[in-house]
Amino acid sequence: MDYPEYEGLKLDWPEDGILRITLSRGNVNAMSFQMHHDISQIWRRIDRDQDVRVVIVTGEGRCFSAGGDFEADGKLMGNWNDMIEMVKDARELVENMIHCSKPVISAINGPAAGGGLVVALMSDISIMARSAKLVDGHTRLGVAAGDHASLLWPLLCGMAKAKYYLLTCDPIPAEEAERIGLVSMCVDDGVLMDRALEVARKLARGAPTAIRWTKQSLNGWLRMAWPIMDTSLALEALGFMGPEVREGMASHVEKREPKFDPRSPL
Repeated sequence: MDYPEYEGLKLDWPEDGILRITLSRGNVNAMSFQMHHDISQIWRRIDRDQDVRVVIVTGEGRCFSAGGDFEADGKLMGNWNDMIEMVKDARELVENMIHCSKPVISAINGPAAGGGLVVALMSDISIMARSAKLVDGHTRLGVAAGDHASLLWPLLCGMAKAKYYLLTCDPIPAEEAERIGLVSMCVDDGVLMDRALEVARKLARGAPTAIRWTKQSLNGWLRMAWPIMDTSLALEALGFMGPEVREGMASHVEKREPKFDPRSPL
């Protein structure tokens, strides 16, 4: 199957049956609207591609993906049409990764946040370099944790840890992410891709139907909890229409602590 040229996505075949997607955009692989759309839709094509047995996703350089492009995200505030498109892509990114029958391995080579974090943790097997870290910074920016975290994190690491990290936005080092079960394993930086390829080979040699049906069965837990995903996305989108996100984004650009109004109508 032929793949189109994608903005910010590099595709190659390190071995027969193993498709590698490299997030590649700028110094930190930040996602533009187009890149976010492309990474949300590519899983449908992969699912239909009989040449693909396993997928590896990684980032170019020293970063997996810093998440959304702040210039692009800033345009969401008060922009109804762009917000609707972003919500659709965010929903379909998670939905399409759940329904993609091929096993996906993330090789998390550096910091992962935003849409990049979604891809990293929605992968079926997540392998993290020891120097890497994860951060879900939604509440730091003044919006609810949408995307994937409310749906997925309690299943991976339990409600107590999910609440702590999603409410505080504290970064999660690789060894801690492995310890609490947020990622599959943590390895030394220099062997990250070697380990990802080793696991990919094992899956590529396995019984394809059995592996894919096992993935689909396990993902039943996520499909069963799907109303949580829709709720979190709706609340995140609503937050982009309020005052907290303006202060959150301004403080990030100005590299200072945010000063949120402690009063809330809720």
